[in-house]
Parts: sequence; structure tokens; C-alpha cells
Amino acid sequence: MTDLILAGAKVRTLDPARPHATAVAVRDGLIAAVGDESDVRDWRGPGTEVVPLEGAHLVPGLVDAHSHPVWGLDMATGVDLSGVTGLAGLRAALAGAERIDGWVVGFGLDHNAFDGRPVDRALVEDVLGGAPAFVRLYDGHSALVSGAALAAAGVTGPREFAQRSEIVCDAGGRPTGHLVEHAAMELVAEVMPRPSRAARRERLAGLLAAMAATGLTGAHVMDAGDPELVASVAGETVLPVRLRFAPWCMPGIDRAGLGELVAGQGRGGRHWVVDGVKFFMDGTVEGGTAWLEHADCHGQGTEAFWPDPHAYAAAVRQLHAAGVRTATHAIGDAAVRYVLDVVAGLGEGARGRHRIEHIETAPDALLPRFAELGVAASMQPPHTAYTRADGTDEWSRRLGAGRAGHAWRLRDLRDAGATVALGSDWPIAPYDVRAVLATARAPRGAAAGRAGLTGLEALEGCTTHAARAAGEAGQAGRIAVGLRADLTALGLDPVEAPADEVAEAPVRLTVTGGHVVHRG
Repeated sequence: MTDLILAGAKVRTLDPARPHATAVAVRDGLIAAVGDESDVRDWRGPGTEVVPLEGAHLVPGLVDAHSHPVWGLDMATGVDLSGVTGLAGLRAALAGAERIDGWVVGFGLDHNAFDGRPVDRALVEDVLGGAPAFVRLYDGHSALVSGAALAAAGVTGPREFAQRSEIVCDAGGRPTGHLVEHAAMELVAEVMPRPSRAARRERLAGLLAAMAATGLTGAHVMDAGDPELVASVAGETVLPVRLRFAPWCMPGIDRAGLGELVAGQGRGGRHWVVDGVKFFMDGTVEGGTAWLEHADCHGQGTEAFWPDPHAYAAAVRQLHAAGVRTATHAIGDAAVRYVLDVVAGLGEGARGRHRIEHIETAPDALLPRFAELGVAASMQPPHTAYTRADGTDEWSRRLGAGRAGHAWRLRDLRDAGATVALGSDWPIAPYDVRAVLATARAPRGAAAGRAGLTGLEALEGCTTHAARAAGEAGQAGRIAVGLRADLTALGLDPVEAPADEVAEAPVRLTVTGGHVVHRG
């Protein structure tokens, strides 16, 4: 007797033992049977729901391997500036922005919008009418704030931070309003207006439902989120997207702090859990904080996010010894190399337990080390849209042609035998998992000249490889008996259909933990 039967489907299981089927049965949140139409009658009971999929393509539930759906509620607040392409457009958008408790708040601003000028509040101050303003740049690692916002936070000049972070000041010591990295941004974020608990709860529920409507059944959340908020929503309804949280471990943490991260592992409820820890080895290319083997065109990028990289290595060793999985943000070539070196020093027991996020540029010599060490590569194909094929974007100009030519090496890493998990990094890029699949096959901008993944490899990046990266290969990522009943039904074959059609594929059904959370 089963709870749910999905019948009449073209099932791509990604299970070598049975690659294809036409029907799937679910019981108690797990896959109970995989078979053909002739089996359905034997699976049915008096309480079984049968959903006819009428030829839809059923695949393992799609997973975003890098997202911020809870922290992103605060990041994606105010006016959406992702469509702004130049300074004139930015000024117009800020002048017309609706005030939030007197503040102008925006997000998603492309670094290229400044038309090559340094980020400075003087470029927009006159259109704000004296209002405090906080505008996040798209990368989430930097912001532009107004003079009134700096005054509200008591920021009058440079400060020292435990991490690589900066209040950018001009030659006279005047803060320009450009805040680089988390610690600097947090000074102003702490005095900004914040939505009520009820509003955040409502937004989170709506966001997760919208994510599920694109076919998502899970997300690897690369921050601590807000456990009380998530538990509140999970207590009221079934979370439509399964969330795995990896709290941050930042420079300056002591052994007691590491112990707290260890103690927090396993906390959770239905469809959410804390599993892993997130590190930052560097920042972003555009912000000048990516850790590079050689300086960028502005002479920046030669330092790690951790002022003492050995302290990072020690923290990873302590967490690894306690059985905690780690994910490390590493964008520049030096950062990627250092993380691989640290994992190599952990020994054979580290295989399959650690991962690197982003890997925006990496030379040939580093690629085979991912497979050799069992380190998963977690990459976000939609980020390629913030660059330009002609190299005139800020990312490409900073790196120079050689390193920009090593952009987002998805296919090269797969060819080298690496586990390559795919994600969006929402709200840095849109959360639509169909766009992740499409851009993995047809990268844009600086990566447009290199081959993307095949249709099957892209699908694996959001299913089997995402499961491997989370240490869940035995519980998820395939359609097989005993695995979690996380399933996505699309109106076309995500493997065989052209990439641009996959980006618009109808989502017929999303099932998370055996619960139908979206019907198209």
C-alpha cells in the first residue's frame, strides 16, 4: 500500500540498475517502487493518490547546491537594481525608489553599472535627498552607502577588522561609501530598518513555494539562516524545499566557537537540518578581494580573507576531526590551491567530505586535484551572465585575459573526474533551477567560448553530484527504492531538449519528501 503513485511518466532515474521506467510509487516519504504502468494496480491501496503525468519527464528532485534563501530575505530587500546597466540608470532608480522607514535600500547592482568609475557615494548622493541609503552590489560582498547611512552607523573613517574587510576611504581619509566584505557592511546593516518577524516568515514561505515552482526540491544553504524562523515555518506547513544549512566559520574564532559549531550539527526538523560549516578563503574578483597568485590590474587580490591562512587550516582540521563537513568559498586561483592543499593534509579520510564553492578561475594544474582528493566543486553557472564575452566587464578587466580565459571551468572539471554540483547562489543570481541547468550547458560572458556541460552532466549537477557534495549519495539524487521521494516532473526532457528550451520548461509537478508541493 503506497501514499502516492506517479504514473504515465517518462522516468529518467539516474540509477544504473534501472535507468528508465514509467511509474513510481511513494510511501512514508521514500520511494517504494519503480516500475511500469502494469505495476500500478498492485501498488494501489484505498488511500493512494494517483497522479497521471501524461508523458511528462520525471527526474530526481532538482537541488540548488549553493543558495541563501533565509539570509537572502534581508539581502534581497528594497528596489531590485539587477536591470541597471549604467550610472544614469542607477541615479534614476535611486531617485524614484520607495523609502523604507526613510531609507533607500537596493540590491543586485552590477559592478559594471559605474561605467568604470570607482564606487563612490558622490556619484549618487545628490539624488537621495539626504536619505540614508544602503545598496548591495550583486556579489553580496560589497555595498554602496550614503553619507547619512555612514553617520547613522557612526562610521567616520577606516577601521581594523578580524577578516579582510574595508571601509574604503579617499586620500583625505573620507569614507567613500564603498564597504567591502561582511564586517564593513554589517556596521551599517545593523542600523537599517528590518522587517517584522511575521513579515519575514511570510516572505520565506512564499519564496520556498516559488522555488519549488521551478522544480527545486532542495537547497544547500551556505549560511546559518535563522533556525527559529525556519522551525516556525516548518511547524506550520511542509517546507516545499529541503534545506541543509552550513553556518559560517569566520576569522578570529576560538576553540570554544568551533566547539559550538560542532555541537550545532544535526539540529533541525522536517525537511531542514544543520549539516556542515562554511568558510571564506577569499572574497570577489570585482571587489578586489579574490585571493590570486598574482595581483589583479589594480594591484589587489594578493591576500586571503583569513589574515592568517594557517588559522583557517587549523579550524578545518578541528572540524574534520569532529566529523564535520566543510565548504569553502574560494574564487581566485591562490584560494582554490590553498584549500586543496589543506584538504590534502587531512589524509585519505577527507575524501568526499569537503567541497569548494565558486572556483571562478583556476589553472590547468589544479583541475585533476579535485578528483584525486575527492573534493567536490560547487559552481554557479548563472554568475557567468555578469561578465562579457569581449572582456570589457569589471571581472575580466581585473583578472586580465589569461585568467579570464580560465573562467568557470565546469566541463574541464567534469572531464577531470571531479564531482561538480550546480547552484544559483540566490539572491546573487535568480533561483530558477531551470536557468542553472541551461547556463551550465551554455555558459555566458567570459565563459561563452568554452564548452559547457552535456545535458546529462547538467542534470547530474543538480541531482547525483549535488547529493555527493552533501554526502547524501545513499539517500538522494536518484530514483531508486529506499531513497528519498524528492521528484521533479518537467514538460520536456532536460537532457535531450535544447538548453534554451530547458530554461523555459513547464514544471508539471514537484514532490518533496513524498509531499506534492507544486502542481503545474
